Amino acid sequence: MLRHLLTMFVSFFKIGCFTFGGGYAMIPIIQKEVIDKRHWVDKEEFINLLAVAQSAPGPMAVNVSIMVGYKIFRTRGAVAAFLGTVLPSFIILLVIAIFFSRIYQNPTVNSVFKGMRPAVVALILQPVFAFAKGLKYWEYGVFIIIAVAIWLKLSPIWFIAGGIAAGIAYTYWKSKRLSRK
Repeated sequence: MLRHLLTMFVSFFKIGCFTFGGGYAMIPIIQKEVIDKRHWVDKEEFINLLAVAQSAPGPMAVNVSIMVGYKIFRTRGAVAAFLGTVLPSFIILLVIAIFFSRIYQNPTVNSVFKGMRPAVVALILQPVFAFAKGLKYWEYGVFIIIAVAIWLKLSPIWFIAGGIAAGIAYTYWKSKRLSRK
């Protein structure tokens, strides 16, 4: 059991170490580790975990790691996954805080962070494209919604409200359809 918990900790520690850009940027790496490499959950279950993680308070990547850990090894797994996900950021921030005054005005450091921005955007968009391919009727709908949002400069609140309304409508439609059968 301890070996399996250590494997989970190390897996999420690697994810935490090599991911820049926050929770959304971690999704493809978590997906590869949890679904493809470790087979802890399948793709459909992972999508459900993402949905729950986004609606729960706190960072999404941490929520996903806790849920995966809990599913596999219950409370001990949740703790191992949580620590694995959070410790790299904590350690990096601690080191940066100690040396921040020395590197704050360094042009090389500023250039590195500016250079990472496009990569972070690509990491965030990759799961959107991957999940949109799996949708039967909405393959390009996600792109249209994003384009309209940018064009109209809509607040994210409208998307949350629209997502809730669409989810309720879809569930109602699906339940009516199943009740007719």
